[in-house]
Amino acid sequence: MYFRRTPRPTRSPRPPRALRAVRSLRTARATRTGGVLLAAAALFVSACSSGNSTTAKATATSTADAALPALPRSTPSALAPYYGQKLSWRSCGVPGFECATMKAPLDYAKPASGDIRLAVARKKATGPGKRLGSLMVNPGGPGGSAVGYLQQYAGLGYPAEVRARYDMVAMDPRGVARSEPVECLTGRQMDTYTQTDTTPDDKKETGQLVDAYKKFAEGCGQRSPELLRHVSTVEAARDMDILRAVLGDQKLTYVGASYGTFLGATYAGLFPDRVGRLVLDGAMDPSLSARNLNKDQTAGFETAFQSFAKDCVRQSDCPLGGPGTSTEQVGKNLKAFFQQLDRAPIPTGDADGRKLGEALATTGVIAAMYDESSWQQLREALTAAMKEKDGAGLLALADSYYERDADGRYANLMYANAAVNCLDLPAAFSTPDQVEKALPAFEKASPVFGEGLAWASLNCAYWPVRPTGEPHHIEAKGAAPILVVGTTRDPATPYPWAQSLASQLSSATLLTYVGDGHTAYGRGSDCIDSAINRYLLQGTLPPKGKRCS
Repeated sequence: MYFRRTPRPTRSPRPPRALRAVRSLRTARATRTGGVLLAAAALFVSACSSGNSTTAKATATSTADAALPALPRSTPSALAPYYGQKLSWRSCGVPGFECATMKAPLDYAKPASGDIRLAVARKKATGPGKRLGSLMVNPGGPGGSAVGYLQQYAGLGYPAEVRARYDMVAMDPRGVARSEPVECLTGRQMDTYTQTDTTPDDKKETGQLVDAYKKFAEGCGQRSPELLRHVSTVEAARDMDILRAVLGDQKLTYVGASYGTFLGATYAGLFPDRVGRLVLDGAMDPSLSARNLNKDQTAGFETAFQSFAKDCVRQSDCPLGGPGTSTEQVGKNLKAFFQQLDRAPIPTGDADGRKLGEALATTGVIAAMYDESSWQQLREALTAAMKEKDGAGLLALADSYYERDADGRYANLMYANAAVNCLDLPAAFSTPDQVEKALPAFEKASPVFGEGLAWASLNCAYWPVRPTGEPHHIEAKGAAPILVVGTTRDPATPYPWAQSLASQLSSATLLTYVGDGHTAYGRGSDCIDSAINRYLLQGTLPPKGKRCS
């Protein structure tokens, strides 16, 4: 599955000068260095993770019967040194923020076997008003930098009244960004990988796709052999509890978006008695298998595309159809364009000679599905590509999605995404034959994206480390009230997932945003923002069944 991201809020503060040029691309992008975390790309459609500490037993298509068990309330003596550590805060080079390094056991089953060093950042409460403690944030992924998100959005752009009362805190999860990142490929190798055809037309092209997945997996295994075994969501949630204790908080207060909702829900399941105020925005469903997650998300992207298509044909510059064109025909027109690119990629003006083929073009279109504010940019990019044979605009969208910079370097987001997802759940498919049998179901879910997303679900089949998780329910019995937020036309975390998670958690209330885009908080709905702010500041949940637009 594509990884989850939090789109850039519509009312973020003016970014530092160094970021303005990057953000001018106007695309909903990953929380790379700039504030909003995202989601991934066409070859990375592994399941949005759902982890457990036991050996995986679920089949690729099953749903969960078991619930995630809570850990003992008492802290094991072997972990006491971690819980008792003192952080040494220092300047980060970003005004108003402090940074530190926290230690956690690499292997919680064998704490004495070695440590992992995790990057932490904070911005102290600004006042006025009584300090409420720490508010930990995570923008999603898996693989998004929470520290980058804090420093470039949350610590500056969250509502002033929230920042006044809370120390804003973030920790890059293990294997991510500043926290001993997973590494897999060189920049040139990633360029080749991202251009691999994910809609193979024959056995030769199928073999090339399988080879690409194998080389990616082998690269991760060679560069991060031990780390790959210890980047599960359960382990990351346990790291969060150490940080909570080190910060001096009795309870965890947390805002998680996208994959961050799974991380937060996992924390609640493991430590229900330590739950404070948890906001889970753009929720995931941990009870689903990788295959079902991928198929659901495929349908989610189709829903988002239909919204884009309806809007596009009302605009004078829509290259996919004019007034009265059906959304079905818009989809057929886009699919035909992708097929043209499959046969004959077009120039992009890229310094490294990359052309725009079907794979990169599909990634560029999907990148714009996360946030409706990107639809104009997508129309312009499609117009240039379809009418002028200029693929630069779609390539820029794809590069933004993959977190590739102008010098051809890739951030670690894509590597961490695969590492966490492939560890958290058994692979969606184990052979190309299984993918071919599932193609009709995926193409029914999305005539435009279904074929590519089905084949992209094969990537974990060749992973060098066996999964340690399986689908499961999270009940978190005894936890304080939790707020789950779902968006009705969310492409990456479909609304039924939020409904499911809210029904699983014993103390959850569901808040619904009726609209487009991925996640809801900070994206322009006063109704959503005021409800979440009231919960964070006063502990007051919205009425059950509350819907906002």
